[in-house]
Amino acid sequence: MGKSPIQSPLSEADKEITGNALQATLVDLVDLSLIAKQAHWNVVGANFRSVHLQLDELVDTARQYVDEVAERANAIGVSPNGQAKAVVESSGLPDYPDNWQSVESTVAAIVGILAALIERLRKRIDETDKSDLVTQDLIIAITQELEKAHWMWQAQQA
Repeated sequence: MGKSPIQSPLSEADKEITGNALQATLVDLVDLSLIAKQAHWNVVGANFRSVHLQLDELVDTARQYVDEVAERANAIGVSPNGQAKAVVESSGLPDYPDNWQSVESTVAAIVGILAALIERLRKRIDETDKSDLVTQDLIIAITQELEKAHWMWQAQQA
C-alpha cells in the first residue's frame, strides 16, 4: 500500500519536511535504545550498578519517544519505518564499541552519542519551524529530556 490511508492536516511540502524529520528522529531513537541496552549489558567496573541502572533509564526514555514519534508520523499521514535495516542505513549516531567497557569509557561514549543526537534534534527543531509546530513541540520535548540526560551523564565525568 503506497498511498497513505490517513488524510494529512499538512500540505504535501510540509508533510514531506515533517515526515523526514520524524523518520530521522525515529531511527536515531531506536538506535539510541539499542546502544544504551548494549552498554547496559557490557558495562563493568566501579559504580557499575548505578551506570547499569542509568542506562536502563535512557533505554526507557528512548523507547517512550520512539512510540510518540512513530504515532506523530502516522497522524500526519507518513508511515514510520523503525525496522533494523532502516536504522542501520540511516541512523546518524556514532557507533558504540563491542565487548565489555569500563564505566569511564561507557560514560564517555554515551556523552558523545547524546551530544551527536542532540545536535541532530536541534537541526530538526529548525527544520520543522515552518512545516509543523506540533511536531516541532514533540522534538523540543525530546531534546529537553535528552539534554537533561546528557547533563547527568556529563556530571559523572567531573
